[in-house]
Amino acid sequence: MTTRSSIAITHGYVVPVASAPLDDATVLIEDGVITAVGTDVTVPDGVRVLDAGGRWVLPGFVESHAHMGMHEEGEGWAGNDTNESTNPNGAAFRAIDGLYVEDEGFRDALAGGVTTAVVKPGSANPIGGQTVAIKTWGGRTVDEQVIRAAVSVKSALGENPKRVYGDRKKTPSTRMGVAQVIREAFVEAQAYAAARDAAQAEGKPFARDLAKETLARVLDGELFWDQHTHRADDIATALRLADEFGYRLVVNHGTDGAAIADVLAERDVPVIFGPLLTSRSKVELRDRSIGALGALARAGVRVAITTDHPVVPINFLVHQASFAVKEGLDRDVALAALTTNPAAFLDLDDRVGALAPGLDGDVVVWSGDPLDVTARAEHVLITGTEVYTWDREADGGRGRGRVVERSERFTA
Repeated sequence: MTTRSSIAITHGYVVPVASAPLDDATVLIEDGVITAVGTDVTVPDGVRVLDAGGRWVLPGFVESHAHMGMHEEGEGWAGNDTNESTNPNGAAFRAIDGLYVEDEGFRDALAGGVTTAVVKPGSANPIGGQTVAIKTWGGRTVDEQVIRAAVSVKSALGENPKRVYGDRKKTPSTRMGVAQVIREAFVEAQAYAAARDAAQAEGKPFARDLAKETLARVLDGELFWDQHTHRADDIATALRLADEFGYRLVVNHGTDGAAIADVLAERDVPVIFGPLLTSRSKVELRDRSIGALGALARAGVRVAITTDHPVVPINFLVHQASFAVKEGLDRDVALAALTTNPAAFLDLDDRVGALAPGLDGDVVVWSGDPLDVTARAEHVLITGTEVYTWDREADGGRGRGRVVERSERFTA
């Protein structure tokens, strides 16, 4: 599993996010877990000390919608396992089975202060498959980086699935067809769950169906429903389907969500917004604007920010937040959108998203305010182990980041 270490980060401007910032404070991590955050923390003997020297200390960022490891950097079709588009109902597919942890995107994540990622299948299918929450570095295999093996099920409305299957003259080729595929799959899952429960009660054998079993977990509230949707009418369809089947909905993208921000706020449906740094590359993005994120937040919608990596490089996650602040997003909300909010949306806040006792020691020391585009992540720790360091003096003073590679940590 990811190495768990003990370290005290002292003399930092500590921004826990879930509570007020602290000047000249310490974050103490013991055996990979934060045990104290404050201005009067006693550092036990033998614990390594990292003097932050007044620099900003924050929790590692949470990228709540990424495809790194599934859509590998610079590998073309051979490294793209994002969409299993042979079946409109991919509920049985699991992102973890297509995830390559040596993808360069993981190194980029560290440079951008991202220590947690929820990796999701793509949006070719009405139902794309199970997502997985992982640390962005640290295990010998991806299994040793897992925070939660099954977080949600990815689903898509709008242009993508109707294009993929419409081009083949197959269902779904319209928005009606996309919704029908989802609706029919849930009706079948309801029947499956009832038959399964009856068989168990009677002590009879029951044949498993992995797709229906997964959707039954969504119906039971065990897994979230991550709904890819941009346009306001598709968001309305997402709300309608959630009403019909009673599952826990999280809107992903939501770039036209400001048009119905009051509806989303009334229903307390969170939005993982973005990516922000893209062109209007298709019809459903024609009204995309960075300022829409601030409008959603001001209406009372709980928001997170995504790069949709590799659509936008994952190390630009914080820069998207900076641009959103420039366009009207409250800066405190911006930091929450990178940390506490995405962790809460997907039930990961018992492990990550803030600096507080009991949470994982995923901590980043920044050269300054991370929302300043000139700031750098200088020390990145995952469960108390430093996995990335910015060397200011390298390359003749130009500086260079250094990742601690697996081969250095896992030796015989």
